[in-house]
Amino acid sequence: MSDTDIIDQLKQGSEAAFKTLVDTHQKLVVNTCYGLVQNREDAEDIAQDVFVEVYRNIDKFRADAKLSTWLYRIAVNRSLNHIRDNKKRKWFHSFEDEVAAKNREVMQVSTSNTDEPEYELENQQRAIILREAINSLPQNQKVAFTLSKYEELSYQEIAEVMDLSVSSVESLLFRAKKGLQKKLYKCYKKKCL
Repeated sequence: MSDTDIIDQLKQGSEAAFKTLVDTHQKLVVNTCYGLVQNREDAEDIAQDVFVEVYRNIDKFRADAKLSTWLYRIAVNRSLNHIRDNKKRKWFHSFEDEVAAKNREVMQVSTSNTDEPEYELENQQRAIILREAINSLPQNQKVAFTLSKYEELSYQEIAEVMDLSVSSVESLLFRAKKGLQKKLYKCYKKKCL
């Protein structure tokens, strides 16, 4: 079923079309949310809200953009609202959860027959450091970077999702990369790892 068919049937209240919409785009929405909120359960909850919002507001959908672009935009906005509403409490809690999860993974690696547990531990530590660096970026840079690197959207698609010009997206990504380089270089010099 094409996006146009889904939209037309949703406007008529079709539950089958809604199920098709969710089945087709759920992974995209959850991954987008996860890239921003860094918590799988929160991302899944936000994704549910995104689909409910689409269902309730399908009559407001302008066909001048792709359905996936509209979904990205709603997912980004909902994720940013979630972060804004729960910023300190959730990030601290998420970080604690992440540390606990990483500790469990380290214990599993150290008790398994892995030939190189130090290598696995280093990779896990690098991932945590990179995630922290990305989370410390200004909001628009973080969104643009996440959509570019994790969702692999083109500059044009990111511009549509963020309602910016392509040159603004290029600028955001340039500044995000420079900021990450600076933060990661400082970490390298301090021998964080």
